[in-house]
Amino acid sequence: MPDDERASGRPTLIVGVVREQPDDVVRQAIRFAELLGASLVLATVDPTRYTTGRNPDGSVSAFAIDPDSDEPITEEFDSEFAEHLRHLLEPTDVTWSLRALAGDPAHELARLAHELDAVAIVVGTRKRGLRTTAHEFFNGSVAVHLAHRQHHPVIIIPLDPVAHGERLPWE
Repeated sequence: MPDDERASGRPTLIVGVVREQPDDVVRQAIRFAELLGASLVLATVDPTRYTTGRNPDGSVSAFAIDPDSDEPITEEFDSEFAEHLRHLLEPTDVTWSLRALAGDPAHELARLAHELDAVAIVVGTRKRGLRTTAHEFFNGSVAVHLAHRQHHPVIIIPLDPVAHGERLPWE
């Protein structure tokens, strides 16, 4: 049941979502929300843009990082992805809403958590792979940045755990 998170009066969990992640992140966030009596704010962050302003409806205005682009953009949640999330959330009694943000994912999730006085931020780990390893080497893990650069608890949902004795992704 979509809702305005500021008016709900219940605790809020911020959930960082990306299109490619397994549904388990959202399912586990739903479980935590049910246990805590919390609402969910599912936020996706476009790292190829940067925020230039916040609108009263919760949307953000942004510019592309590309220096040849000077057109302002209003970030919108991808409708196909929103429908997929709606499919996961509607069978539950959890109150939820969607946010499309722009900029550094860890910074934007932390800012949103601060703005909404969230009880925690839920994120998933990344699946193993060369592209993921290179991405995290250059940009760092969103979960690690959140754990060290803001004050809200971070709930990390393991998506591709390594068995005991196997090499860790950064090894």
